[in-house]
Amino acid sequence: MMTKYPIGLATPDDAAQIAAIARVDIEYGLPWGWTAARVARAIADPATNVAVLREEGALTAFGIMKYREDVAHLLLLAVRAPRRRSGVGSAMLVWLEDVARTAGIARLGVEARADNSAARAFYRHHGFEDLVTVPGMYSGKVDGVRLAKTLYVVPPPAG
Repeated sequence: MMTKYPIGLATPDDAAQIAAIARVDIEYGLPWGWTAARVARAIADPATNVAVLREEGALTAFGIMKYREDVAHLLLLAVRAPRRRSGVGSAMLVWLEDVARTAGIARLGVEARADNSAARAFYRHHGFEDLVTVPGMYSGKVDGVRLAKTLYVVPPPAG
């Protein structure tokens, strides 16, 4: 799917800015897990896409998706506060889903903080379903919700 937003792959130079956004907009109140070094490893990992959206030279949004054989896991997705509810997050998610479909991925998974009703509503709007609430998922402090979306049903093996 084409998008009106300029989404592309991150470079190593983006790692520090992505980590800073993750710290403020995702990991608030928790120990810092997505440091610049960890983001740089994700950028270098051939099984992971780190997508970014820049507007007027500034990083506005990013998504980090890890791919396995037929499942993918959306590790992080963030949109800077001034651009939320503008379609930027949806464009980023659709871009990542399109890559997953092209790669033959059947199912996507993601987690969200249980106390982040906006994120959970966003994912449900995009076809994700709540699977389970995990008490203390985030550093033993914050409950999380696992969500999943089926992109296509894998047929059973013949025979």
